[in-house]
Amino acid sequence: QVQLVESGGGLVQAGGSLRLTCVCSGRTFSSYAMGWFRQAPGKERELVAAISWISGITRYADSVKGRFTISRDNAKNTVYLQMNSLKPQDTAVYYCAANRQGATARMGAYDYWGRGTQVTVSS
Repeated sequence: QVQLVESGGGLVQAGGSLRLTCVCSGRTFSSYAMGWFRQAPGKERELVAAISWISGITRYADSVKGRFTISRDNAKNTVYLQMNSLKPQDTAVYYCAANRQGATARMGAYDYWGRGTQVTVSS
């Protein structure tokens, strides 16, 4: 049983920065990778970034490359998403999730999800 709790969302002006945090607890030793997803109103949920616990291999959506950075602290069972140069298009609920396959896993492979944290970027 895994519990994921996101924090760090908020309201920020375009060009600003936010850092999201996901704290994992429970049966986390069985997970191989973590991902950040987002879902904007009226749009499908999409992968933002993913990271492997062991190797640190990362993946990013093209829309956030160069602006967002995913990282992890294995000792703290914590994953971060540093978001810089934010745009109004980044506005969404951001979800932390865990899978048992790897950083290249599809969304359907993520078994555990947090409740999300709202990120709003004003123009």
